[in-house]
Order: sequence, then structure tokens, then C-alpha cells
Amino acid sequence: MSIVVTGATGQLGRLVTAALLRRVPASEVVAAVRDPQKASGLAEQGVEVRTADYDRPETLAGAFRAGDTVLLISGDTVGRRVPQHTAVVGAAKAAGVARLVYTGILGGPAADFVLADEHKATEQLIVDSGLVHTFLRNGWYTENYTAQIPVQLAHGVAGAAGAGRIGAAPRADYAEAAAAVLTTGGHDNTAYELSGDDTFTLAEYAAELTRQSGTQVDHHDLDAPRLLDVLVGAGLPVPVAEVLVDVDVNAIRTGLLEGGSGDLARLIGRPTGTLADAVAEALKN
Repeated sequence: MSIVVTGATGQLGRLVTAALLRRVPASEVVAAVRDPQKASGLAEQGVEVRTADYDRPETLAGAFRAGDTVLLISGDTVGRRVPQHTAVVGAAKAAGVARLVYTGILGGPAADFVLADEHKATEQLIVDSGLVHTFLRNGWYTENYTAQIPVQLAHGVAGAAGAGRIGAAPRADYAEAAAAVLTTGGHDNTAYELSGDDTFTLAEYAAELTRQSGTQVDHHDLDAPRLLDVLVGAGLPVPVAEVLVDVDVNAIRTGLLEGGSGDLARLIGRPTGTLADAVAEALKN
């Protein structure tokens, strides 16, 4: 009986795996990955590596064992997640796993914006599967903004979220929460609404970046068509840009990504990381 992390070499998965290794022996952790060669470092630490490619369902039959606790980290390609997740859930059920933990999005069924649609569909198929489950409904990562700091320093912070507040937290905090849920009991058939303790607007984010960088970073609050033009002009595919614009207009502006449940801090046993710390860390790199 092992703890299986799918997508273990991805941005969230590698952090979850690292957090697990601080809690349990490596022999209890399995990295289920698309490319086992990318997990060679984990194998050297004693982590079992199994192949699991969401787009190749035939690989999933050997990814799980009876009694495993499985973390299904959602696929990263919008528009393909439902068939990908359907394949994983089916394989997990066929294997007889003990529990399936899924990283969804803040709000669950109440999340009324395009990016949430595939997450809501996945939660429903997990419920319908009859598997014991835990839903980790992750809010926004501060890295969604700080990863763009070089561009922001040159061109400012563009968005269409108005004065909407964002309850973001560092990706590592969400990873710690996942590790806590995977290694402790009392989470069966439970959903956690995960968000940062503090909230900020895009204007406040721009002001914090200005303060720490010493460079004036303006906040450009655009209408939806103009933001779409900016994102497409920056090289994003139109479907991806449309989803991001919809997040600003129909999720952040309306308060759906503000959060406030306190679940994330309770699971990790400490306050969540602050915006100021996230900006400072990003500026170091």
C-alpha cells in the first residue's frame, strides 16, 4: 500500500513529492509519471517510479495497486482534462485503490467560470465512481503572477479583474496541504476550499512589485476584448487567452477566487505565504 502521486515531476507534483518525503519513508511513495527518465532523481532517493500517461490509458493499468492512496493532479491542458481524468479514475477504480485525492479548483460546483468546468466534471465522475475521495479545491497560485515578473517590470500588470480580490498562496503551500491529506486520516469524502490567508487586487500586486523592485509597475485594467488582444499578441493561443480573460472577468472580478475558508492554513498548520514574501522570493531568482 503506497501513496501514488501522478504528475510527480510537474510543477505541483514535484513539490508534493518533496513534502511527502519529509513525512514518510521513500519506500512508501510512488511517482507516477509520463516520462520515467525525468524521475530518475526520485528513483535514486528510493521512490518507486511507475509510468502513467493520461493520454495513453494503456499505461494506467499498471500505475495503481489495490490499497494505494492516489493523488490525481489535474492535467495541464484545458480541453483535454475530462477524457484524461476519466481514464485515470477508471484505472484507479479497477485497481481497487483505497482513496483518490483530486486537485480541483476553488469553489467546486459553485465555481461559475470556464476554467472550472472540467474540474467540476471530474469531481462528479469521481463521486459517480464510488471511490473514497478527497477534493483539494486549489485557489490561485501566487506564481501565476510572480512567474511573469520580467514582463511586468517592462510592461506593467495587465488584467480585466477590476477591484476583485485574489486569495492566492504559493504553490508550495498547496503541496504541503496535499501531503498532509495524503498522510493522515479523517479526510474521506471531504472537500477542502484552499486559498491564501490574505487577499490582494492586481493593483495591489503591482504596487508591491513596484515597492520591492524599485521599478514603477503600472496596473492596466483593461476591458475583456483588449486583454484578449494583449494576451494573444504576447503569444498565447486564442483558446488559452480566452480562458484567462474569463478568469479575470467571471472569477476574480466577481469574488470567486477570493476564498477565505482558512482550510489551507489549517491543513498546513501555519499561516499561508504572503504576497510580499512571494514577490521577494521571485525577485531573487
